[in-house]
Amino acid sequence: MTRNAAHDMFALDQASRALGIELAEAGDGRAVATMTITESMVNGHAIAHGGYLFLLADTAFACACNSHGPVTVASGAEISFVAAGRLGDHLVATADERTRYGRNGIYDVTVHRETPGGPEVVAEFRGRSRVVEKTRERS
Repeated sequence: MTRNAAHDMFALDQASRALGIELAEAGDGRAVATMTITESMVNGHAIAHGGYLFLLADTAFACACNSHGPVTVASGAEISFVAAGRLGDHLVATADERTRYGRNGIYDVTVHRETPGGPEVVAEFRGRSRVVEKTRERS
């Protein structure tokens, strides 16, 4: 795997890594992050708390938009919950760049669970990014 600015950023992302999120790939405006739903992530309805689904999608989004190199942050995001996440679900968030214009970008992230019958969509996320610095110091 070729290392880029997204990998450097993720290596310092204690919030995502503390939840067991792993960065499977990142480069050229695309990223894939994974997470397994644990007991501490389940709410009072016995389903995954939406904040954890958002965090996984946001992490993939951050890695995709930072894969180009300049320091980039979210300027906004929204999520649609399609299906409930459940205890033990292995979730995969795939972020894809839709467009970049000036210092801005738009990225879509699909979060799915892996099932024996194939992937099942859990959430759809759209993030808007903004470049805040031209370069990032490499670690």
